[in-house]
Formats: sequence, structure tokens, C-alpha cells
Amino acid sequence: MRGKTVEKKRRESKEKLRLKDILILQAVIVIYTLSSVMAKLASGQEAFSAPFLLFYLAELMILGVYAILWQQMIKKFELSVAYTNRAMALLWSMLWAVVLFHDRVTMKNVIGVALVIVGTLIVNGGEEEAR
Repeated sequence: MRGKTVEKKRRESKEKLRLKDILILQAVIVIYTLSSVMAKLASGQEAFSAPFLLFYLAELMILGVYAILWQQMIKKFELSVAYTNRAMALLWSMLWAVVLFHDRVTMKNVIGVALVIVGTLIVNGGEEEAR
């Protein structure tokens, strides 16, 4: 009997996706994209030099933090919602590319990221309507 009550509470908490929860999930995804920034910075250094090793170590640390946080996110969210939101890493990666590395964004990039965002909104909205 007690197991059913705990399971029911868990299900109810998953049903109450709030904006705060989605923002926390996005923050975890931003942390994940920072590992790519460190990888890009490491790639610009001489192999096994001190700066290379520093950026590489930072990348590994970020991935470790992300792994722990991601486990917490998949406890809170339905797996389909969590993984769909992970696709938003494309947006964050594109923003890092522009802001930090002064990369040029093409119309194809914008359209592709827009499609991902629309898909993410549809999946998140569909989860809310299904409840």
C-alpha cells in the first residue's frame, strides 16, 4: 500500500512541469554545452601543452558535473521530455559559437535551430495536454 502512495506522489510531481523546472533543465543543458566550448578552446592549443591540458581537464570536470545533474533531471522529467530538451543544446552551442568564437551563423543554421525549438515546444506542450 505504501509503495503505491509513493509511486502516486512521484507521478503527480512529474505531471506538474513548471517553467522553473524547464529552466533548470535548460541550465543543465547549458552546462553540457560548456564542455564543447572547452573542447574547442583545447583544440586551439598545442597538444599536451599546459593550456591544452587545462582546457581538457575543465571539459572533463564539466562533463562530470553534467552527468550528475542529468541523472537528477531524468528523475524529475519523463525520459522523452528530458531527451527532447537536450536537443536545445544546438541553440546554446550556436550562441557560444557566435559570442565566444565569432562564428558566422547562416540562414540554414537559424532554420535548423528554429525547427528544433518548435519540436521541443510541441513535445513539451504535448506532455502537458496529455495529462
